[in-house]
Amino acid sequence: MYDTVLLPTDGSEAMETVVEHARDVAERRGADVHVLYVVDDRAFLTLDDDRIPEVTDRLREEGERATDETAAAFDGVTVTTEIRRGNPADEILAAADERDADLVVMGTHGSDPTRNMLGSVSQKVVTLSSVPVLTVDIAETADDSRGIDAALSDD
Repeated sequence: MYDTVLLPTDGSEAMETVVEHARDVAERRGADVHVLYVVDDRAFLTLDDDRIPEVTDRLREEGERATDETAAAFDGVTVTTEIRRGNPADEILAAADERDADLVVMGTHGSDPTRNMLGSVSQKVVTLSSVPVLTVDIAETADDSRGIDAALSDD
């Protein structure tokens, strides 16, 4: 029933629970997993043009770390990784279509408007996806996603 599972990640520790669900589906169904990280270019709107390449590079590095760590969590499962740049929901939907995904497994912070953007991303994906979407509530998990804030820091 499920041959390909799309697993979007934001690189946060909260993703561990989401990865467990994706791994369970993949192992039970013999599915491949495609791990996706999207560099959210909407965050660039407030940046000076000369900072965009530097921030893009840092976010791409974060994406490589996130996809590599996520892929390493799967033993005996075929895993591919990809990093895209754009609107996260749009890129997730496009990847699901292009990869012929049978299922999208992603985290959500729920509908609380004070939570970060992942809630609205998952809502758009659930609403517009042509394939089933399994959402895993990570609202109670500490938000440690690195994203744009880390890319802008001088650490």
